[in-house]
Amino acid sequence: MKLAEVFDMLLGDDVDVEFVAYDGSKTGRMGSDVRIEVFSERAVAALVAAPGQLGLVRAYIDGDMDIEGDIYQAIERLGAFDPKSVTVSQYARLAKEFGPLIRKRPGPPPEEVRLKGWRHGKKRDAEAISHHYDVSNDFYRLVLGPTMAYTCAVYPELTSSLEVAQEEKFDLVCRKLDLKPGMRLLDVGCGWGGMVRHAVKEYGVTAIGVTLSEQQAAWGQRVIAEEGLEGAEIRFSDYRDVPEGGFDRISSIGLTEHIGKKNYPDYFGFLYSKLQPTGRLLNHCITRSDPAHGTLKRRGFINRYIFPDGELVHVGHLVDQMGRVGFEPQHEENLRVHYAMTLRDWSDNLAANWDEAVELVGLRKARVWRLYLAAARYGFETDQIQLHQVLATRNAANADSGMPLRPTWAS
Repeated sequence: MKLAEVFDMLLGDDVDVEFVAYDGSKTGRMGSDVRIEVFSERAVAALVAAPGQLGLVRAYIDGDMDIEGDIYQAIERLGAFDPKSVTVSQYARLAKEFGPLIRKRPGPPPEEVRLKGWRHGKKRDAEAISHHYDVSNDFYRLVLGPTMAYTCAVYPELTSSLEVAQEEKFDLVCRKLDLKPGMRLLDVGCGWGGMVRHAVKEYGVTAIGVTLSEQQAAWGQRVIAEEGLEGAEIRFSDYRDVPEGGFDRISSIGLTEHIGKKNYPDYFGFLYSKLQPTGRLLNHCITRSDPAHGTLKRRGFINRYIFPDGELVHVGHLVDQMGRVGFEPQHEENLRVHYAMTLRDWSDNLAANWDEAVELVGLRKARVWRLYLAAARYGFETDQIQLHQVLATRNAANADSGMPLRPTWAS
């Protein structure tokens, strides 16, 4: 059975993709701007051993198959495939034809991470964060651009640049928090310190940012020193180890995904305890669109290669958990479309700097990122995942939230 026949069986023969296999077979639309080539039997063995997403990823990372052209277009054009459409007889035929290849399956690529120890304990959390964020500050600069902001941007206009959109994201958070000169801000999961620096420079607050990435902390500390920015501090620390309290405001931008669903009560309870009455929390994180789907697949591509131990929930669950520890949710906003645009721009940056990126982290790691950015964009574009900002308050004893009658942060 030729591989082109399998491709047609699973996806049809009218997909706008050129498919070429090592066995000499071809199918799809010849001359398409997207071309998939399978170089060896190892790729098929990887797919047979781990059908679906994981097998494809392994074959691509190992170089046993390649995707030429816009990888997002490839994912989009192949995304209509529904495994449930394959009949029992087709499965039986495929199993008979390719089942023996299971014995030849390659081992998992070294890029797959398997953490040990207590899930979401401090040591394991530090290892998980280090795996993803301690790649290379220079590599992240190529992908993220000069703002070094690795969270969803907010585009004022469809034509806005990534840099403008990232600054608008930080400013939107500041406006929602209603930062005033002299206030004290805690930014948990601060990354390279973009939020801390923006809040201190533009709003006159004093701010502490904490991150579990040593490279992020070092980069942020260096930039703060170079700018002579007083009142800004970046710590290489677990947020749970922050001893100070009585903050006026807390921002959490892209951290909640790493916390773990079962730990939300402790997480939100800790943040609540660090705020003074009428203080505000802005929680910005990726969520599941469908409430029936609880978390990321622990054996999936994202969890094995990108965000080990990452968990996503529906925004309703987050709001419920915030309320249970005492917060009063005040405002919620879905920025799903903005994250798809952000990932588009990050992908474009990676493509434009591909050779330098490969030189910094190697071809295999660069391939992981090429696939990850495109797949994540597809997830946001198709509303499989969303990005929500939830603003909440720790009310005073008399139930005063400190909030105005109507929102004041519109551009």
